[in-house]
Amino acid sequence: VLFTTPFISIDGHPLILLNIFERKFILFGIAFWPQDFFLFVFAMITFIMFIILFTVIFGRIWCGWACPQTIFLEMVFRRIEYWIDGDSNQQKALARSPWNTDKIIKRFTKYSVFILVSLLIVNTFAAYIISINTLKDFYINPGNHIVGHLAIFIISGLFFGVYTRFREQVCLVVCPYGRLQGVLLDKNTLMVSYDKVRGEPRGKIHKNKERSIGDCVDCLQCLQVCPGGIDIRNGSQLECINCTACIDACNSMMERLNMPKGLIRYDSEYGIVNKTKFRFTARIIAYTVVLIVLFGVFTTLLAIRSDVQATVLRTSGMMYQTLPDNKVSNLYTYQIINKTFKNLPVQLRLVEPAEGEIKWVGKESISVSQDSLAEGEFFIILPQSEIKYTKTPLKIDLYSNGKFMSHIKTSF
Repeated sequence: VLFTTPFISIDGHPLILLNIFERKFILFGIAFWPQDFFLFVFAMITFIMFIILFTVIFGRIWCGWACPQTIFLEMVFRRIEYWIDGDSNQQKALARSPWNTDKIIKRFTKYSVFILVSLLIVNTFAAYIISINTLKDFYINPGNHIVGHLAIFIISGLFFGVYTRFREQVCLVVCPYGRLQGVLLDKNTLMVSYDKVRGEPRGKIHKNKERSIGDCVDCLQCLQVCPGGIDIRNGSQLECINCTACIDACNSMMERLNMPKGLIRYDSEYGIVNKTKFRFTARIIAYTVVLIVLFGVFTTLLAIRSDVQATVLRTSGMMYQTLPDNKVSNLYTYQIINKTFKNLPVQLRLVEPAEGEIKWVGKESISVSQDSLAEGEFFIILPQSEIKYTKTPLKIDLYSNGKFMSHIKTSF
């Protein structure tokens, strides 16, 4: 999905475009402008609440299974490393070995592949930002995009450095989410947990001797496979991203020893101590209600969003003009934004006061080109009998092809 979406288009426009430089966004064929920024704010708030809710219930399941940093590291770079350098023991042996031909070939191959993958990922992200057609022009006419090429190479270098050396330190040092877990987690949160009731006191296993202590045989397999280098038996820690590698290692050992699996498992502290199943708490219910409300508000705002948006302001510095037949006029400027990919004819109708009229400056009708903005001026003329205040409220309706689009309010 990540690598094919930039090539998908609807009516010649990208399926998804996140052009932060030109402040132009397209999501599934629908264009969003800076005027729709409030939708982005609500979407981000809803997303943050969603992450908080999941953290309260399921711990750091986002970090272990959905975060792009983890996915790229575990599913791409680390698998390439295992393919070239071997398993963890072989990698340690290779690191300790002198610089011979085998080591040079493996290092050159691995780093070359890492660089190519980093360039591929960064170019893919660039396609989401500037569109695939602009990205193609980057390489067809490289001389016209020197700054763009420089940015791609610098960011690719950062990717290469992160996935070659920095790795899990991103979660520990850079990402703030891990540090928030101490606030969000409680005794009812599901997380990767060690069953200390069953496992303690721990101790080595001895053949032909009845075991009178806990099930943990102190094999340290959980510690060896942990990417964060922590001992899960000491409880939940900042470095734990819920990758469950320790669960797999422990279950494998339990199987070999003909002991029940699940010494390390997904469970809550409350569930382990009291041997109870997961239950919904008041905090989980409260977060869920807030999330539903936010999602409802966002959906409503998205549904009532107009394809055409207009701003009408009285021209600053201009006085009113008195006209024959006891009429008065004000000059206004307008901006009309067409958020669609179709050329739209637009009409403005003065609703209140109904006795007034609109007189265009230099044109009789407005047509706004696709995905663009139209500007101009017009006069609003009112009979003096309708002017009862220093600022008389005006209501203007915006129509396109006979279809109502939005209300506009201004003053005379």
